Amino acid sequence: MLITHDTRCALDTVVDLVNTVPEDESAPDGLPDVAALQEFVGTHEISDVGVLTEFDLSAVRRIRARFAAVFAAPDARTAAGLINDLVAAAGTTPRLTDHDGYDWHIHYFAPGASVADHLTADCGMALAFFVVAGEQERLRRCEAPDCRRAFVDLSRNRSRRYCDSRTCGNRLHVAAYRARRKEAAG
Repeated sequence: MLITHDTRCALDTVVDLVNTVPEDESAPDGLPDVAALQEFVGTHEISDVGVLTEFDLSAVRRIRARFAAVFAAPDARTAAGLINDLVAAAGTTPRLTDHDGYDWHIHYFAPGASVADHLTADCGMALAFFVVAGEQERLRRCEAPDCRRAFVDLSRNRSRRYCDSRTCGNRLHVAAYRARRKEAAG
């Protein structure tokens, strides 16, 4: 599957956005305030965003929950329905642009759109490309028992199981190794 630069950026953004959702009521929110939202926007180089407010923060928190549902969708039909609802609500307006040193690419948000509509349109379309390509199963959650972070499996053989092989993957492999050693010694 060919993934363009802007689609990859949108995928990274939606994964990071979904991963700001608190795991449970005791966990901190990854977007606790407008300053955190501003930092998220800056980190992901989201263009055409004006001054952010509490209203923007509230709207982004609502859409991230809806994006999280896409990663939990049991099948392509369910994912497609969720994505269709998201993209339609954002009022997508595809247009070609070449800004900030990037070659021609497509923005799906309308000029002057809110940050929530911007994220919904661009990230929703990036996820839609995966469903269209028959690759919805690449939108995953980490299989580590104590981690449910979202990720997009871009491995050639669709075998990635953990959000980060250096943390979750290694931790589980080391635990399994130690358990085997303990069992062999005992």
